[in-house]
Amino acid sequence: MIYSPFESFRNEVKCLLNNALKELYPEVHTELELEIPPPGHGELAFKAFTLARELHENPLVIAKRIQKKISSTIEKGKLIAKVIAENGYLNFFVNIDALASTIHESYMNLGEKYGFNPVKESKRIIVEFLSANPIHPIHIGGARNAFLGDSIARLLTWRGHKVRRHYYVNDMGRQVAIAAYGYMLLGKPKLWTKSDHAIGFIYAVTSTLLDLRKYKINLERAKALGLDEYYSNLLRKIDSLVSVLSELRQQSTEVFDRLVDEFNKREDPEAEINHMIWAYENRDPKTVDLIKGVCNLVLEGFKETLSKVGIFFDSFDWESEITSWSGMTKNILELLKRTKYVSFSKGTLVFNANALINQRPWLRTKLNIPENYEVPPLTLIRSDGTTLYTTRDIAYTLWKFKRADRVINVIGMDQKVAQLQLKLALIALGYEEEAYNLVHCGYELVSLPGMSMSGRRGKYITLDHMIDEAVRRAKVEVEKRSPGLTEDEKQRIAEIVGIGAIKYALISVSPLKQVVFKWENVLSFERNSAPFIQYAHARAFNILAKAGKVARDAKPYKGYIQDPIERDLIILLSKFPDVISEAADKLRPDLLAEYANNLALLFNSFYDKLPVLRARPKELMLTRLWIVRIVQVVLKNALNLLGIEAPKRM
Repeated sequence: MIYSPFESFRNEVKCLLNNALKELYPEVHTELELEIPPPGHGELAFKAFTLARELHENPLVIAKRIQKKISSTIEKGKLIAKVIAENGYLNFFVNIDALASTIHESYMNLGEKYGFNPVKESKRIIVEFLSANPIHPIHIGGARNAFLGDSIARLLTWRGHKVRRHYYVNDMGRQVAIAAYGYMLLGKPKLWTKSDHAIGFIYAVTSTLLDLRKYKINLERAKALGLDEYYSNLLRKIDSLVSVLSELRQQSTEVFDRLVDEFNKREDPEAEINHMIWAYENRDPKTVDLIKGVCNLVLEGFKETLSKVGIFFDSFDWESEITSWSGMTKNILELLKRTKYVSFSKGTLVFNANALINQRPWLRTKLNIPENYEVPPLTLIRSDGTTLYTTRDIAYTLWKFKRADRVINVIGMDQKVAQLQLKLALIALGYEEEAYNLVHCGYELVSLPGMSMSGRRGKYITLDHMIDEAVRRAKVEVEKRSPGLTEDEKQRIAEIVGIGAIKYALISVSPLKQVVFKWENVLSFERNSAPFIQYAHARAFNILAKAGKVARDAKPYKGYIQDPIERDLIILLSKFPDVISEAADKLRPDLLAEYANNLALLFNSFYDKLPVLRARPKELMLTRLWIVRIVQVVLKNALNLLGIEAPKRM
């Protein structure tokens, strides 16, 4: 079965090249590296410069010699139309009729799954993504994580892997304890708004009050010691926190005042929170009931939000249950202590990652560690005996590898060092293969011009807000373009377009680049955006709907693909399976997003320039109708793999 038409062309080129080189230069081993040449110079190119250097000949002379040999072996009806030698390159031109026929054959076998290009060996893969701390709503930064993780899982599944989506519930540590402490001070109230928003408010107020109390204590000390500059700096920080609290109070005056009142009655909130962290790690029933209750409230809110954008998880993995209460972290620590890379320093247990690298220098190459970079030591246990996040993550990673051959962690680039320390700790424990199969899929942050975000201060743009705003803006566009639709139809299309617009905006930029989120770009119908691609899909679907039963007979007829736009479309459509493979294997959904945009752009030119249903003769009409059908299938599959719905009308 043909999965990739363009790969079939590539293989044919390699075969002819290989045979020619073996016959002409049997004594020279040449790597058959093919390039995509500039427009107008064929579809694949082989440069003869390396071979020319070895043979001490002019590259153009060598290229012409190889061209002559290959030209005599090109068969009619095959995928190679001709080969031209120019400037030391061999440029291969595809037989467009044969390529179209190959796409049609693949489509007839795969149907709506055209683009499916399975891996040779299917693996069990866990993609852990989002895993937002259950202390406030999912915000725009978390949304990028969610959409990237979802698309990566879709791509890997499409490639034939057995994929499971995991969410790591970070129910241990200071942040969750602060949220639970504030909730406790309020007497575990019935929440007045969506659960994750309510807990986010409680967390922000409590966290700010804690910092304000600490600064006030330090202010008195600074005054007593005559530290004027430090005193002035603290005053500025206190003024800033008072301003934050004033803004927070406006969100819910009654809850705010009650929380502040209860907080001010406590003698030492910081000590109570530290005890709560210790008590939860040691499974105190009352503390477990409180913290788990708060986490579940937030998770309910998360699930409600994620259901709107079509994201689900196969497993919610509780940090406490897997790593702490099971005894796994304790066992890991005992094993690490037996290695020569762990020591006590100032009352804490520390893993010296750099000592491991110095003993096994090849790890720098295997793990892409720069030659002069020193990996910071990893603190495993605090002085009070409680464990740190990365320590528990070692246990969680091993738990995941009992269920998977490969683990992909979609986590921000700010966790790059922690993920490296994690891999080195696994190697120190003897889990070298697991370390190499642990992938950190890092991504940069999202910025909104004119705004800085802080979960601790309650300053963020929630995904809920983004969805509502996107749908509102999309509905304005839908009403402008399709006034004849019913209100329900307008709302449904607005939801598809609005949610798709947010997803595409956060996925289409390379994960290693920051996303600058601007509404005027996100919801553009004229350029690189989900609505632009969705509109192209709706156009293609509309042509097929108008064609009716005639569309069943659509196929490419030899000699009727003549316009350059048709040719370019067919070549681009032939590459779709390869793009999916690359996007999946490199964990780069943005590559697929770029392809979908390019296809939509080219199809719009086709739509504007060339008639389809009015084309004559009939063979030309059926050929163009076939192109529209393949475009529609490819755009639908590309959008679905990005987690975006492909509407039939806009």
